[in-house]
Amino acid sequence: MTIVLRTPTADGAGEAMAALREWQHDDAPMQLHPGDIGWNYRFGTAETAAVVRTWSRDGRILAVGMLDSPTVVRMTVASDAFHDEDLARRLVEDFSLPERGVLPKGAVSIEAPQGLLLHDLLAKEGWGVDEPWTPLFRDLAEAVQDPGVRIKEIGLEQAQDFADVLRSAFDTTRPTREYRHKMSAAPFYADARCLGAYDDQGNPAAVVTVWSAGPGKPGLVEPMGVHADHRGRGYGRAITVAGAAALREMGSSSVRVCTPSSNAGGVATYKAAGFAARPEIADRIRKV
Repeated sequence: MTIVLRTPTADGAGEAMAALREWQHDDAPMQLHPGDIGWNYRFGTAETAAVVRTWSRDGRILAVGMLDSPTVVRMTVASDAFHDEDLARRLVEDFSLPERGVLPKGAVSIEAPQGLLLHDLLAKEGWGVDEPWTPLFRDLAEAVQDPGVRIKEIGLEQAQDFADVLRSAFDTTRPTREYRHKMSAAPFYADARCLGAYDDQGNPAAVVTVWSAGPGKPGLVEPMGVHADHRGRGYGRAITVAGAAALREMGSSSVRVCTPSSNAGGVATYKAAGFAARPEIADRIRKV
């Protein structure tokens, strides 16, 4: 059967999210999570659908990708299709040919889970590997410890707190109050929780958004940030622990996150919050 590449409509993006939820399990490698697409809804519903790609055969979605930027695609495939040769070859074609509407000419990168046949085929085509990332996981079978600081849910009335912390944490001007408002209006925000850690004076010190993939499945931390004025005081560990506790309450079996290995402080923070590091991974890159 022919494999069909599609960019879904705003309503059709739900099918891609449903497929991603189905493919999540604790033994799976780090891969595209429904929360990754959920976080993208901060830009709007139509904007999010426009960056999603699906590959289907005989009406069944076999692969889902999301353009994290015009030159970066993050993707994964169905659990039983990691070694599907027809799918892997079609993915290589679609990633290599700009006219297919996935990646442009020039330098681009692909984030794909380890173990895909796709990696072998891309290597044969001359694609290299980028800088290493560290996946981190925490099991949620046991109760999560108290974070030790004041935690409250970030609602619409705290949208400015959310934006302020993220702007400071990532040294950017992009996060705004609208991010929080658009996230809450998204069709999948019921699967998320946004939390804030506050200091003794009531100032926002750290925030985290966590995403469930459903009961018995791994959740995702995306994003977590600590305000520059509060670094080095344990707020990163505390808000991450609080996020893990929220996911456990939502029924998640575990929680995962991935950060650049060069981000030694971030890796240390997640480890302090009870996460265990797994072997490093790297994106596939095509240089100019």
